[in-house]
Parts: sequence; structure tokens; C-alpha cells
Amino acid sequence: MCAVPRFLRQCRYQEHLGRFCRWPGHTLPFLIHRFDAATTLAILVFLVELAAITWVRHRVHGYALVVRRHASSAWRRTGVRHRNIDRELITVRSRRPTICGLVLLFATGLPFGAQTYLGMDRNDYPGDASMAALRKTFAFTGYWLNSPPGAKDNTWLGKRTALQGMGYGFLLLFNGREYHQLKASGNAARVGVKDAALAVESAKREGFPKNAIIFLDQEQGGRMLPEQRAYIHAWVDGVVRGGYRAGVYCSGIPFLESDTESIVTANDIRDHAGGREIDYFVSNDACGPSPGCVFPGPAPSPLQSGVKFADVWQYAQSPRRPGMTSACRQTYAPDGNCYPPGMLPNSGLHVDLDTAMSPDPSQARTK
Repeated sequence: MCAVPRFLRQCRYQEHLGRFCRWPGHTLPFLIHRFDAATTLAILVFLVELAAITWVRHRVHGYALVVRRHASSAWRRTGVRHRNIDRELITVRSRRPTICGLVLLFATGLPFGAQTYLGMDRNDYPGDASMAALRKTFAFTGYWLNSPPGAKDNTWLGKRTALQGMGYGFLLLFNGREYHQLKASGNAARVGVKDAALAVESAKREGFPKNAIIFLDQEQGGRMLPEQRAYIHAWVDGVVRGGYRAGVYCSGIPFLESDTESIVTANDIRDHAGGREIDYFVSNDACGPSPGCVFPGPAPSPLQSGVKFADVWQYAQSPRRPGMTSACRQTYAPDGNCYPPGMLPNSGLHVDLDTAMSPDPSQARTK
């Protein structure tokens, strides 16, 4: 039996020590920008705190760890001496708020119970009037820092102030290089360093704050080849050196490499990240888990994407991919695109649908 320090037996010291330990333990986990990781750590801290309180009550105050039957006066037998009845009754009553707290914690605090937010992305900026109308449906929008895939110019540049004024959060995107470009360069890592500098420069020029998350658009899926891996790592390191945080947009769909082996691009990138902290914007438009081109309230959770560590999930694309969306093709328009509520196909305002646990997934809004 270990000896209990004398100062711990004095109530005033116990109270001060408890407050000193509890306050940092309850708040510091939420300095982590990933909600699921922060909540998990906070739950662990809470459970450790409950264990410590139980030990102190038992070791210092002599409270019973298990309530005896004779703790209730209704169970007392005549002629039997009961020395700790009041103390044990206090123990029983004091457990009620603890049990209620646990129920509330697991009902509201776990990541799968977190609030989700619906967002959109598209390659062309549709105009201020259209974006104002789309704000009725979407909490955040994709925002390209360079020319989107297949485009010769970037129509999103200069729109940050207007979009923030409409109330949008942001999903900052940088179009990365394809494999044939990296192979032809002869030095994929050098290209990654150069592109990281371009991404940081564009984010600064557009007025996005430091520590915002920039997602590298990695369009090609499957297992990353050495050139792709070198490019991604150099790009991530360069963005971090520039004062921003790095993320990757990639596939969350299993890619069949052989009859017996499949690979998910997001898992492959994460498993070979070398300790780098990367946020993940995953694409999985396959019907099941994707609900298709629908706008549910609340939005689906990124944890339902098939990638348990996803921060953002793109669950519908325009145009739809027939091989992935045959089971939910009825949710798309006849032309195969996904249109928000109130937008007709002749408007041309089709979108890709995203969901996140934050209304500002890149944490890019300025105060």
C-alpha cells in the first residue's frame, strides 16, 4: 500500500490540485485542429480523471469502490452495526451526475455525433449572384489557387472577400501535377518545391491567413509511384515551411491492383507520409457509401466515406461516373450532372458535393 501525502488529505489542497489538473486537461486537446482526434483525446483525459477521482475517494477518504447492500437503510438488519452508511450513501448519490455526464458525453461528444456541413466545388467561378444563391444550400466552397484541372486560367482569383462576405467557409485547392509530367521533369521533388512556393504565394496574395490548409489535388489514383510520392512529400514540406498547413485531395475508392490485392490512394499516401501531418479530402462517389446527388440535412459524415481519417468527403461529382453511380443514377439530372436545389440543368450550374465537420474546412476565413 502506498502512503498518501499529508497535504492530499486536506480538502483545500485537493480542490486546488483538482482544478489545476482538470482545466488544462479539458481544454488543451482542442488545440488540435482535427476534431475527431481532439475529441478522442478529451474523452481519454475525462476517463483518466474519473479513475483518479475514484482512487482518491477510496484511498484518501475511505469511500467504498463497490456499494454494499447495507448502504440503504431499507436493507439494514437489526443488531448489525453499520459504520460507513452515510459515507456510502453519498458515494451512491455522487455517482448519479457522473453517470449522467458519461451518457451526455458519449451522446454528443463523439466524432460520429458531430455536426456536419455541406459544401461544393467546381472548376469555374459561376458569378457573384449565383454564389449568393448557392449560399442557401452550402456552408463552404472550393477555392482554386491555380488553374483547375483542364482549365487554362483561374476564374476564382480575387473572389475571397466577396465570398467571405456572403458567409462562405473555404476549401483551398491547388492543382497538382500528373505522373507523366513528373516523370518527364527528371526531378519530381524539385517540381514539388516549386509548386509549393506557388501555392503559398497565391494563398498570401489572395489574403488567406497563415495556418490555413491547402489541399493538393492529386487526380490520379491507385498506389503512388516513386515520382508521385517524392512530389507530394516535397510539396507538403514546402507548404509547411511557408507557414500554411498541407492537405491532399485523393481517391478513397479501393483500386484493384490484382486478383487478391487492392489499394486505397488515401491510405497509401498516409502510410508513406513519413510522419508528415496531412489533412485528407477524399473522393468516393460510388453509390454506397455515397447517397448520390442529394442534399440531406444533416450532411453525411466524412467518416462514412470509407476512409476513417477523412477530413472532407466529396461524395458526388459532375458529371457522374456511370461505373460508380449506377445504383443512384436517379438522383442525378438526365444530363448526368448534379444540380443544387433551385438550379435547372439549362443554368449550367452543376457542382461537386462535399461534406465536412467544419463550415470552414481549410480554416481560411479571416476575422
